[in-house]
Amino acid sequence: MGSSLSVCITDFFTYETSKSVVVKSWSVGIINRIVQLLIITYFVGWVFIHEKAYQVTDTGIESSVMTKVKGFGYHHGKVVDVADYVFPQQGADVFCIMTRLIITENQFQGKCAESVPMFRCNTDEDCRKHFGAILSNGVITGVCLKSSNESEGQCEIEGWCPAENDSVKITPMFDVNNFTIFIKNSIRFPLFDVTRGNFPSTMTSDEIKRCTFHPETNPFCPIFRVRDVLKHTGQDLAALAYKGGEIGINIEWKCNLDLDIEYCVPKYSFTRLDAPFAKNAVSKGFNFRFAKYFKTENGTDFRTLYKAYAIRFDIMVTGNAGKFDTVPTLINLVAAFTSIGLGTVLCDIILLNFLKGAEQYKAKKFEEVSEAQIEASLAQSPGSQLSLKSGMKNSYDSGAISLATPDQPL
Repeated sequence: MGSSLSVCITDFFTYETSKSVVVKSWSVGIINRIVQLLIITYFVGWVFIHEKAYQVTDTGIESSVMTKVKGFGYHHGKVVDVADYVFPQQGADVFCIMTRLIITENQFQGKCAESVPMFRCNTDEDCRKHFGAILSNGVITGVCLKSSNESEGQCEIEGWCPAENDSVKITPMFDVNNFTIFIKNSIRFPLFDVTRGNFPSTMTSDEIKRCTFHPETNPFCPIFRVRDVLKHTGQDLAALAYKGGEIGINIEWKCNLDLDIEYCVPKYSFTRLDAPFAKNAVSKGFNFRFAKYFKTENGTDFRTLYKAYAIRFDIMVTGNAGKFDTVPTLINLVAAFTSIGLGTVLCDIILLNFLKGAEQYKAKKFEEVSEAQIEASLAQSPGSQLSLKSGMKNSYDSGAISLATPDQPL
């Protein structure tokens, strides 16, 4: 027990230091340099040039978006303008352009027959099964309404009557193709206190009125034609006008503030946001309802109900800004120099396990020196070479041992 404890104490109070062993092997040397070259290429090409790891980055972009739609169209035999087909009218970053309206006029509070086919009935009992239904146009009363010459009727509802019939065929407003969308976007990177706008401050009102966005010939014009936006998403109005849809306009700001601020400009991209549901049998497209309310001369309320199929536009702003900073530069430089040491680790694995002379390499790489050996060596002449054997010699490097391997002559 005492000897074991002594050994444990002795092993604990030891000191390890690195020992330089120069291995003159073409194969190991080439592997070492290739690994180092790959690591240097990765840090220079990807980390520093592509990812700009020498910069501090601000991703907390602050943004404001204002929109305006222009254009006239024909729907339900009438000329319609922005106040008729844009909702909401406040010019926010999310807005809808209505393409088809189903109008139910002169609805009063009362009782009437349901119009939805699933509420057909033969007896009152058939209607009582639908108590609490949420797919009806009103509250089911449990009464089956039938004309005298019909064998099948419709359940009675209490609510706004007559009930809406959304199965009617209404021709969409294809004039939407020629409408234009004006987008005004201002952004700020708070970390650097940098503000930018999505079109040049030197652009005049006449230039804005005449221009139309094009990704190559006019990339900074803030006016977008609906036809072009749909084309960039791979869609056309004929596919969206009947059921509606959701279109995303992304404004991306990627600014390198080490360059001139004029190079901090937006890049636009377009996508159909509801693409995963475009081929679904249910919940396809985009629609919503709203109503306009009136009063009769005797004070009775009535309304006109609108079911609108629309193209919804979402203006999304993303981006980041970067600028040189000493701290991330030093951190990534240290990481690069440290990673170069991986070549040494790989070469050690090869030398210790796969090459001929691995045992000889192990013997010289891992060597224990006790106090007794040190005292014995001091008793020898100061210049003696006690530990060198055949096949080894001093390197020109101070304190290093040179070890030849079978593929390198001594």
